[in-house]
Formats: sequence, C-alpha cells, structure tokens
Amino acid sequence: MPPTPPRRLRAAVVGTGGIVTGSHLPALQAHGDRVELTAAVDIDAARLDDFRTEAKAAGADVQGYTDLDAMLAAERPDLVLIGTPPSLHTAQTVASLTAGAWVLCEKPLCLSLAEYDEIAAAENASGAYASVVFQHRYGSGAVHARKLITSGELGSPRVAHCQTTWHRDSEYYSVPWRGTWASEGGGPTMGHGIHQYDLLLHLLGEWTEVRAMASRLVHATESEDVSTALVRFANGALATVVNSVVSPHEVSRIRIDCANATVELTHLYGHSNADWIYTAAPNIPAQRTASWRPAVDVPSSHTAQLGAVLDAHDSGVRPPGSGTDARSTLEFAAALYKAAFTGAPVYAGEILPGDPYYVAMHGGHPDWSPAR
Repeated sequence: MPPTPPRRLRAAVVGTGGIVTGSHLPALQAHGDRVELTAAVDIDAARLDDFRTEAKAAGADVQGYTDLDAMLAAERPDLVLIGTPPSLHTAQTVASLTAGAWVLCEKPLCLSLAEYDEIAAAENASGAYASVVFQHRYGSGAVHARKLITSGELGSPRVAHCQTTWHRDSEYYSVPWRGTWASEGGGPTMGHGIHQYDLLLHLLGEWTEVRAMASRLVHATESEDVSTALVRFANGALATVVNSVVSPHEVSRIRIDCANATVELTHLYGHSNADWIYTAAPNIPAQRTASWRPAVDVPSSHTAQLGAVLDAHDSGVRPPGSGTDARSTLEFAAALYKAAFTGAPVYAGEILPGDPYYVAMHGGHPDWSPAR
C-alpha cells in the first residue's frame, strides 16, 4: 500500500482585514498541501462573511466565529495566524498558545517587553511557539546576504544604514487605533520601520548600544512620526537607523559596508534578488564575486515565512522569528525610545522589570506619555 500522506495542519485566522486577505490567505493557499484553513474570527460579522466567501472561492470551507475563545474550543487549530490591531496581539497570542496552537502574528507581536515576557511564559507552559511576521528575513536575497556576512565572505562589517522613509497622511491617522500608545505601542519606530531594522539586526547580529532622537514633526499623534538612531553592534559595526512617515519619496533601504564589499537593498514593501546590489572592494577579484548572487529567486513574503514556520512545526523545533531572536528586535525598539526620550545612551540588557520602558515604550515620559 502507498504511504499515508501526512495530515495537513489545521489553521485559523484572527482578523479578516486587508493584511489577512492580501497576505495570509495567499500564503495559506500556496502551502495548501501542508496546511488547511478551517476557521476565521472577526468581530465584524459582515466582514467575516465576505472573507468566508472569498476563501470558499479559493477552495477553503471556513467556519466563522466572532469570538476567539469559542473558535479555539470548537476547532482546536494547530496554527493561528493573527492580523488584528496591535493592542489585541498579546491576549490573542496567549489564548492561542494556551489552547495548544502555534501562532504567527503580525508585527509588533506585542507592545512592550513586559508583554513579550508574558507570551514567553505562555510558550513555556503550553509547549507551543509564537512567531512574529518579519517576512523580509525570508526572501532568498536576505538569506544569502546573511550567509555571506556571517561566514566572513564579505569581510568584517563596518558601517551600516537602515532607512524606512514612508509617507502617511492625516486620513491614515483618522483610523481610531492609529497614532496612540495604547493601540499601536508607538509610531513608525514600532509600526513601520521595524521591518527594516529587524532585517538589519538579522544581518549584523547582536546590538550593544543605542543613542536616538524622536519628534512629532507633522502629525498630532501621541507617538512620534520620525525617529533616528545611532547603533553600535557587538562586531564593532556602527549604524544609523531612520524611521519616518513624513517623507514624500518613499523608500526602504539597507546598506552595509564590509571590508570586502558593500551590500545594498533598496525596495519599498518587499524585495527579490534584483533589489540586492553587491559592490566589491578594489582588491577583490571579479571571479570571487560570482558566489555573491543567490542561485534561486524567492521574493520576501508571508508565503516564504509561513513555509519556515511549517518546517519548524514538522520538525518539532522552535520556529524562526520567535523567542530571544524576536525579543531582541522589540528590545531594540524599547531602547530607541528610551534613548530618544531620556537623551542618554541605552545598552542591550538594561531595560528590565522595574524600568518604566519595560512596561511601555513611552516610559511614562511627561512629554510623550498619553497623560501629557
């Protein structure tokens, strides 16, 4: 008899807005041989019905729920994909983990280091894992660049620049949950630039020190609309990080100058191999650079990251984008805010329980907290 094919994992989505329909649903469809979408949760019944109709047209018979706990009890999913506003992420992630499901949640996974440690405790208690969506790590260009840098092929990293300069108008901030600390956890540092500097940290490794500034230049929001940082890495490299939603010419960019080459990534919301450029140092022979181009082209996407999560689930190991790896990116955000609001350098590992920036990115600062 032929071998029995492996059981497809049962997946549920929480939230049925644009990020789920535009990114998570196509990712689930692309991995349809490994995972089956069986349920969806949304407090908006009409939007939920529209999503179920769209999913059905793609071949998925999805049960609809307006309550997460009811869905978890009835469906017992293996995997929960969360695409709700940020303030809901922690509670929904903890509930899913407690029910035994793995989680893939949109960024930011939570709004503070205290919340992250709450999620970590739920992981430890349940044996399930929670990953945050940082899809830019998973394109072939990023995978290859990290291999070249960490192997030493490009030489020691020296200088880097990370830029997320986007534009958001007043209509964007008319959505009630945008622009407040309680709903988003911060401004472009948390909600926009986090994808780029997560990739920077992924490429360069452990950061050790942050100095920063932040400002409200245009928008009347509680949080910032621009931030800048100077960063020192454990390998000695120095970097600048810019996060903005007031820039008419929108671009996402990373540049890393190493001893043997400069590697540059320029894109907006996603990249492929063509977006990566390598410039060899004058003393590097041309034949050596032939290996600096990936053999295959896999665009960065939710599809690519979901594949990595499914691989980890099949192997019973912690997935990428979770645990201390993902916590380091959130700690970097907290450090940037603390450095910007206090005017003092912040070092990796210093924001601990008892520090006001451990429980909120604004740290209760009188000029930045909601009560200002």
